[in-house]
Amino acid sequence: MNLFDLVDSDLFASVLRSLIPILLAALGGMLCERAGVFNIGLEGMILVGAFGAVAGSFFASSWVVGALAGALAGAVFSLILGYGSVYRGGDPIVLAVAMNILAVGLTTFLIVAVFGVQGVFKDPGIHGIPVWRIPLLSDIPYLGEIFSLTPVGYLALLLVPVLWLVLFRTPTGLRLRGVGERPVAAATLGVNPHHYQLTAVIISGALAGLGGAQLALGNVQQFTENMSAGRGWIAVVAVMLARAHPIGVLGAALLFGLTDAFGFRLQSLGLPQQLTDALPYVVTLVVLLFMAKRFKQTKQAQLA
Repeated sequence: MNLFDLVDSDLFASVLRSLIPILLAALGGMLCERAGVFNIGLEGMILVGAFGAVAGSFFASSWVVGALAGALAGAVFSLILGYGSVYRGGDPIVLAVAMNILAVGLTTFLIVAVFGVQGVFKDPGIHGIPVWRIPLLSDIPYLGEIFSLTPVGYLALLLVPVLWLVLFRTPTGLRLRGVGERPVAAATLGVNPHHYQLTAVIISGALAGLGGAQLALGNVQQFTENMSAGRGWIAVVAVMLARAHPIGVLGAALLFGLTDAFGFRLQSLGLPQQLTDALPYVVTLVVLLFMAKRFKQTKQAQLA
């Protein structure tokens, strides 16, 4: 098998599976960035959302309840960042790092307390999110995979143009961007910055939690300790790379989804799993280094 044999419809399907959780979390992080709140707590929100989704699906015997529970868990968990940074003046970075640590400990405790197992909870009672195939369109080679997604996957892709319209074509989006760029000026015009910032953080938590639901119910139908596995951090980088623009976020998430999926396929060429698993994070580091260099050049040009 050579490198070109790895590019097939299965690769596209893997890309989309890897893409959706990152995209949802990144869209949430984008809203926070636009509102002036730097949210690096996406990792913890994904993890808490994944646990909430599995618990909801298992106890209610419904993937719909599971997905909603994941979004709700992420939204509630995000209140730590929202209340602490927006209303109490706490450092959002410190709060978010603490949230990520708390999420790992909390879900590790809950998997034992609620399900009586350690490490992994997998049960036939967990109802996974189904794949909805659009007739005829799903049969198109390669591109048909776009029309063979879970409902959460379709929602994630639909949110890209919707959020673009909201941000750049509605008064609400204008106020949100105004709060992020000029909060004092926005306040003098009667806009409540705290309201918009807290709302953005809560929506961010809900989207990241929904990404966790897709990860736990759409991809594997189980909960594993620390199963977010850095996806939240990758989502943060995607927001930075895209400069908090919905279309750019989709492109960045697609890049990281491709590297994640391609890493799995490279194992068939005999490469060590440890190396292929590290591929998305290597790409993330390269992107960060590129962005740092570009930022330095821009700053030097402004000072010149």
